[in-house]
Amino acid sequence: MDSRNKSEIIIQGIAASRGIAYGQAFLYLQSELEIPRYTVDPDKRVAEIARFEQALVVTRQQISKIQAQVTQNLGEEEALIFDAHQMVLEDQALIGETIRDFQKSGLNIETCFNAVAERYIRAFAEIDDEYLRERAADIKDVAKRVLHVLLGQAAMSLTELVDKRIIVAHDVSPSEAAGIDRSAALAIVTDAGSRTSHAVIVARSMKIPAVVGTRDLTKKIKNGDWLMVDGYEGIIIVNPSEQTLFRYGKIQKAKKSFESRLMSVNDMAAETADGVKVTLRANIEKPDEVALVKEYHAQGVGLYRTEFLFLSSTKIPTEEQQYAAYKEIVAGLAPAPVTIRTLDVGGDKPLPGDPHLIGPEANPFLGFRAIRMCLENPEMFKNQLRAILRASAHGSVELMYPMISGADELDRANAMLEEAKADLKKRGQPFDEKMKVGTMIEIPSAALAGDVLAEKCDFFSIGTNDLIQYLLAIDRGNNRIAHLYDPAHPAVLRVLKQVVETGHAHGRKVSVCGEMAGDSVYVPLLLGLGVDELSMTPTLLPAVKFLIRAMKMSDAKKLAEEALKQTDPKKTFALIEAFYNQHVKSE
Repeated sequence: MDSRNKSEIIIQGIAASRGIAYGQAFLYLQSELEIPRYTVDPDKRVAEIARFEQALVVTRQQISKIQAQVTQNLGEEEALIFDAHQMVLEDQALIGETIRDFQKSGLNIETCFNAVAERYIRAFAEIDDEYLRERAADIKDVAKRVLHVLLGQAAMSLTELVDKRIIVAHDVSPSEAAGIDRSAALAIVTDAGSRTSHAVIVARSMKIPAVVGTRDLTKKIKNGDWLMVDGYEGIIIVNPSEQTLFRYGKIQKAKKSFESRLMSVNDMAAETADGVKVTLRANIEKPDEVALVKEYHAQGVGLYRTEFLFLSSTKIPTEEQQYAAYKEIVAGLAPAPVTIRTLDVGGDKPLPGDPHLIGPEANPFLGFRAIRMCLENPEMFKNQLRAILRASAHGSVELMYPMISGADELDRANAMLEEAKADLKKRGQPFDEKMKVGTMIEIPSAALAGDVLAEKCDFFSIGTNDLIQYLLAIDRGNNRIAHLYDPAHPAVLRVLKQVVETGHAHGRKVSVCGEMAGDSVYVPLLLGLGVDELSMTPTLLPAVKFLIRAMKMSDAKKLAEEALKQTDPKKTFALIEAFYNQHVKSE
């Protein structure tokens, strides 16, 4: 019996790569490795360590080969994933801990390596930052390869995919994804993963749909089942009916038409219908994202998150290493401005280079993080400040501090910045004497004391993610209350208005670099409240620009006035959503 005649089942996941695909499932079930556990004879322990070191060499060779394949099939940018894998294999902490555990316990090297790798995987899996949390997948992927080599087994491969199928797996690691035939994969669907997982990166590069986080889809379907994958809404439909197929045919046509409309304004100015120009910038984490900033015509970078540099290294990066990374971005985008945020790590983002610097905390979001940690580690902080200052000689740089709660922290940070400037003057190294310095507004106390902070900095940048979380006392990572996180809450709107008005009263620019800035539905509200600049993930820029060009600033101001009168967040959202629909559809 044809599976397309069975009752359809709808599964909700997370939309990760846009597009719609229809086809049969290729169920890729990875079996868990069975790790033998035994004691190694004392006279064979030197040989056991040598076996481990040889396995690392073989794994490095395997990954180099995969990297070359990916460079050829997908491109150099996609192959950069494997630089992180090679770094794992050269991580002296990981290797050293394994050997120490082996020497102490005498258990076989597979058991010791697996235990140490699991500790690292758990540590990274608990990091709040979604992008950095994916480093756990890097370690897991590499560890599995090393264990396969040690056990003399061949690693799983997706090269078995020969005809056009939808790949369905619990997860797809970078090296597994590297084996996918571009002409054979229709879509990628995984039980686990996030929007920044490696499977998603590969899917986007291949320009095929991806849905992640389907939880247990692999247990609900069989190999060969017919699936409809909706990468826009994150929906999987098993055994879709004829009516569903017809409906999705129309949706796919409309979506492609809409996306081409969005991209049609990609290289145009972000200017409203009544002639008001809006500054749109990009949020980035790595130097290789400079190409995306240019591709989507951002007017520079509104937020460069420097913590990736610290969290992807086994040692705290030196001033020279930081300078090289910052210079690459600043020079690559000159004369467009680049706003560099100083280190924002804490109890939820342990530093691999010095895990004891912060240590575990009961409540890391209210703990020893960001500017608080930097001020207590002045030499590390001044290394970063000097690196940023030196980069300012190669283009337009703005610096901003994260998690400022009051004037004292801002004064102390600025004092260290002056010390860093004095150091560079002594060395005779150039920097921009007029570099602007701003503060993130992401703690309610900073929002309420904005008038005091405005006198001590050059601009404000609102981090809506944390500001809303702190303002509403909501842990976004807690599934039981995450639904209470609401940008349309009256308190949020009033605080945003107050920050903008305070900044403008002191002649300060006010930007937004949180998720709200890249959400087209909220953009008219933010602009209506008077926000000067929006910064977002580069790929979101065309949609935001399209909306800006379709609306009038005078209408956005009226929308903000109406929204501020509301007391019910649902009614507020309905108001701003109606505005969005009216302007997008009328274009």
